[in-house]
Amino acid sequence: MKRKRYALFIFALILILSGCTSEKDPTKEMYDVLEKVVAKEKGFEEQQEPLVSLEKKEKALYDQIIKLGMKEYEQIVKLSDEALDSADKRKELLEKETNSLKESEKEFQKVKKIKDQLKDPEQKKLANELYDIMMQRYRAHDVLYSNYSEALKNDKELYEMFKNKELPLDALEAQVMKVNETYKNVLAANESFNKLTEEYNATKLSFYKQAGIKSSNK
Repeated sequence: MKRKRYALFIFALILILSGCTSEKDPTKEMYDVLEKVVAKEKGFEEQQEPLVSLEKKEKALYDQIIKLGMKEYEQIVKLSDEALDSADKRKELLEKETNSLKESEKEFQKVKKIKDQLKDPEQKKLANELYDIMMQRYRAHDVLYSNYSEALKNDKELYEMFKNKELPLDALEAQVMKVNETYKNVLAANESFNKLTEEYNATKLSFYKQAGIKSSNK
């Protein structure tokens, strides 16, 4: 019986020691999460260039349309349909961009628990700042998504209007003004999002420097 108790004691000791050696370093955990967040946002980054390209294409189509007279109605319809197709593609890219950020946020939420386990006061301070900035950034993108979606809807309405032979000029002008106003909102939301992204990157760099670690992602 004594032998069995002794064996159980040894087994329990091994478990305790193995638990101590496998205890995770919160700084390392923090780093791992932040680097995974970068990877999750690759999808977001990949949508930027094609989105800008489609925006430029639609601007060129719009410029062509407004230069045409009603005698060239068939060409107006053709160009308007091209613009509608482009707007649909932009919507797809916007959804991919947003889904990428949702995945990023899901991963980043792990920081909330890890940051409280950090022992270094300066690291903890920077981690709290990092968390607050990033959450503001996600909410800023929610606003950007909402405004951009509204702008896309207004764009499509405008392209459909171009195909209406009986459309009053004042109605068309009102829609153009509506489109312009929504893009002012998009621009403001985008500037806010970009500013928070810059703040996040700077704070993350400070955290890495304080922790004495280097990022594998550029």
